[in-house]
Amino acid sequence: MTLHLAVALTGDSFDAGHWIRQAGLADDAGLDFMTFEDRFGRYGPDAVQVAARVAPLTRHVGLVPVATTTHTEPFHLSTALATLDWVSRGRAGWQVRVSTDPAEAALLGRREPLPAEELLAEAGDAIEVVRRLWDSWEDDAIIRDTATGRYIDRDRVHYIDFEGPHFSVKGPSIVPRPPQGQPVVAALAHGPQVWDRLDADVFFVTPSDAGDAARHVRRIVPEKKVFADLTVGGHVPTDAATFNGTPVQLADLIQNWWTVSGVDGFRLRVTDVADVTGALVPELRRRGLFQPSATPVLRERLGLGPAVNRYQEAGRA
Repeated sequence: MTLHLAVALTGDSFDAGHWIRQAGLADDAGLDFMTFEDRFGRYGPDAVQVAARVAPLTRHVGLVPVATTTHTEPFHLSTALATLDWVSRGRAGWQVRVSTDPAEAALLGRREPLPAEELLAEAGDAIEVVRRLWDSWEDDAIIRDTATGRYIDRDRVHYIDFEGPHFSVKGPSIVPRPPQGQPVVAALAHGPQVWDRLDADVFFVTPSDAGDAARHVRRIVPEKKVFADLTVGGHVPTDAATFNGTPVQLADLIQNWWTVSGVDGFRLRVTDVADVTGALVPELRRRGLFQPSATPVLRERLGLGPAVNRYQEAGRA
């Protein structure tokens, strides 16, 4: 068993070549996935669109853009992320985020920000809607029956009929079920108010040391994957522990944290993927701590297992 390794990218460049280079470095190094930072109020390209741009040019690395549930319709999120999964051939994910910033709300002119608890409840509903929409097409719904002129079997496409305090969505999706069935859902979690409320597959935590990381792991249900965030270099304010040192020293820290805490992997916040792939990845591989997976499908690579279609299972029952 080896640890999982990911990078978190932030940036405001509208130069496609910049993102293509970063994704290519991560892909060539065999990193498990990369996340793309985003929020409504920042200057920079849309993270989902960036991931879609680099998807056809990569073959291995998972692509996990941030997409905010606040002020965003879950139907649109589900279709964009399902499309990303198709374009990447099963390597898509979604980092869920909420927005508490009044300035971001003003950009859309829809409403004032809700209290934090309500925003998390809304995010939980959004995840549920998106997951149902991903399941609304059974895997074999497309039949392409030229004799009868039928493209889909209507009995295998389902209304989701979601009714909640924040959304009312009938469905079904307008995009076939993604190749993964359910793309990987992730969230940054500073405490149980997130990991107890959101149905994510992966949680990013921000421990201060190996012991703190172990406490996080013990509090999150075992079925979830836990990644420890580390900021590599830089002098900007951050909620994650910051490392400044040599690649060998960083490998020492990662080895210690992984051995002591039981985290599944690390997400390294960097300004350039080369900061990780140049010397750190070879050092981790030399120690036998990191071995790129042979499978390109992100769910399989993270050990999440196949995603069962709730409507197909209900029909069988």
